[in-house]
Amino acid sequence: MGELIIGVHSIAHALMNKNRNLIKLYANEEGKVELQKKYSLLTKDFPSEILKNHHLQEKGKELFQKYDQTYSRLPSGLLLETNSLEERDPNWLNEKISTQEKLKILCLDQITDIHNGAAIFRTAAFYGVNVIMLPQKGSFSLTPGFFRISSGAREHIEIVRVASFPKVIKKLSEKGVEVIALSEHAKESELEPAMGHRLLVLGAEETGISHALLRVIEKQVSLASRGPIASLNVSVASALAMDKSFS
Repeated sequence: MGELIIGVHSIAHALMNKNRNLIKLYANEEGKVELQKKYSLLTKDFPSEILKNHHLQEKGKELFQKYDQTYSRLPSGLLLETNSLEERDPNWLNEKISTQEKLKILCLDQITDIHNGAAIFRTAAFYGVNVIMLPQKGSFSLTPGFFRISSGAREHIEIVRVASFPKVIKKLSEKGVEVIALSEHAKESELEPAMGHRLLVLGAEETGISHALLRVIEKQVSLASRGPIASLNVSVASALAMDKSFS
């Protein structure tokens, strides 16, 4: 299965990712110069094709149609066609927990908006999150727009797809993973530094974390408002919660 990546930062991180199986980089002269200027990457080092801007946009329309994506004008004069990175399953995560120390894990429950999802990925990469758990159904897709907004974060974070969050998280908790839910209803707002693996659960703005999932999480924390507005956009709340959980 393939992916289309747009945005100079996301493309650069994908080109530098040794686990990426690249298909072809398409660029105009300006995009070629931009890659060299910002990341010291030369298009000749990758399977690439340099096109005039008009032909680049036409190629974009063709590939967006091929991958069933809604076309929008290509930013930065660059477009990368690549095979998808492998997504993991809970068995892979269980093995990692047994062999690696102090994993930083994020669970995104009922978050469907691509802009929020991409912003959370970018913040997660900033805080060194190792794994993001996503549901097998009912989540945002890794579209070209997602890649542009997340600025290369996908290249540094493993995705674990889960059929049942409550079941998997209960097992992780039994294995000694510290599980914390961000909830506006929680009374506690402070966290001690993590002593081992820590998993932070975030829910959608409108619905929060599902009741079935909350029932298997013992520890909940809130973000204490210091003003008249009590709620935050989920991507902003995630940044504050990650600073609290993973610093």
